[in-house]
Amino acid sequence: MLFSNLYDLLVGIPAILIALTFHEYAHGQVANYLGDPTPGQQGRLTLNPLAHLDLLGTLMLVLFRFGWAKPVQINPMYFRNGYRVGTMMVGAAGPLANLLLAFIAAVALSLVGHGHLLLFRFLYYLVIYNLVLAVFNLIPLPPLDGSRILAGVLPSRSLAAYYGIERYGPIILLALVFFGVIGYILNPLVNALWRLLTLAVGMA
Repeated sequence: MLFSNLYDLLVGIPAILIALTFHEYAHGQVANYLGDPTPGQQGRLTLNPLAHLDLLGTLMLVLFRFGWAKPVQINPMYFRNGYRVGTMMVGAAGPLANLLLAFIAAVALSLVGHGHLLLFRFLYYLVIYNLVLAVFNLIPLPPLDGSRILAGVLPSRSLAAYYGIERYGPIILLALVFFGVIGYILNPLVNALWRLLTLAVGMA
């Protein structure tokens, strides 16, 4: 999504940085909680955006309303609750963090109102980009978080077949992007979540 003007760009970029940072920070913290020291060793247990940004992923988010940050590396062998459950929890942590942050921003947005235009626009973008990141990452294609969640709930007999397409995940994802399918997936879901949030916080 292209910003309509420089003003929106200046308030939208911080919203993007916050959404990406909290997404990856949540992955790292859950992995660390489950016993994996890898995120801490790689300096990912921080809210400093510079530790999490992927230049291309951030640019894609600015331009096309979907994108990514630098993935948090994990070693599931450390997980106290097992490989599959732990990996699923780590995968779910990022989108859940974005949904929580979107809700908090929506509450703040309902309190601020249009009287403070700069803050209003920032909070608006903070809601939207957190919703976009949550929905996009829940698509069950590797390397997105949805693939980790799906792998955690699939029957064991189906895992081999699912892992067999893992190497093609990025190619499939790029094809979906190129042919515009991602937009058809994201837009209705993001709009529906936006409507639910506005109803939940009592915002017209």
